[in-house]
Amino acid sequence: MTAHIDRPVAEPSADIAAGARIGAGTRVWHQAQVADDVEIGTGCTLGKSCYIGSGARIGDNVKIGNHADVFGARLDDGVMISPHAVLTEDRVPRATRPDGLRQGPGDWTSIPVIVRRGATVGAGARIAPGVEIGRYALVGLGAVVVRDVAPHALVLGNPARACGWVCRCAATLDGQLRCPRCDRAYELVTDLLTEIQTDP
Repeated sequence: MTAHIDRPVAEPSADIAAGARIGAGTRVWHQAQVADDVEIGTGCTLGKSCYIGSGARIGDNVKIGNHADVFGARLDDGVMISPHAVLTEDRVPRATRPDGLRQGPGDWTSIPVIVRRGATVGAGARIAPGVEIGRYALVGLGAVVVRDVAPHALVLGNPARACGWVCRCAATLDGQLRCPRCDRAYELVTDLLTEIQTDP
């Protein structure tokens, strides 16, 4: 049985800014870095050497893998960001301004990625600024996502393209939009996949 942790737990090598807020039961592993103005919910896991950039808003029970970079993103409850994934926020990145001076915080605009409830971003995936990944969607490993991803969509490749649908349990749906793992059934209504509710 797992004990309930009523406060966040951080390894001594983690670097957490004074202005970051982290919920109860969240675990921050070795060399993880959490910037100022970050909010992290309860029961999360921040893997070794991950980076959470300023302005990020992270819900409850989110798992962020080792070496993942989350620049200012909004992550709803139950999201999985796999190891080495990168969520970017700057559409026109430059090191310097036109006058040759180094850019400062006021020289660019953050356009955060939004990842909706229960979605997974696979290992090594790259997500462009402003992209929204729908509820329970699954971004395959190494995918480069430059457009919004529909709820429950499975996307693969570079650029990422939809190639199927996944259940809330992450299994790929069969041709009848039924889950082979948990037997949930779905239907497509105007290109939006919705779960068919069954009576208890």
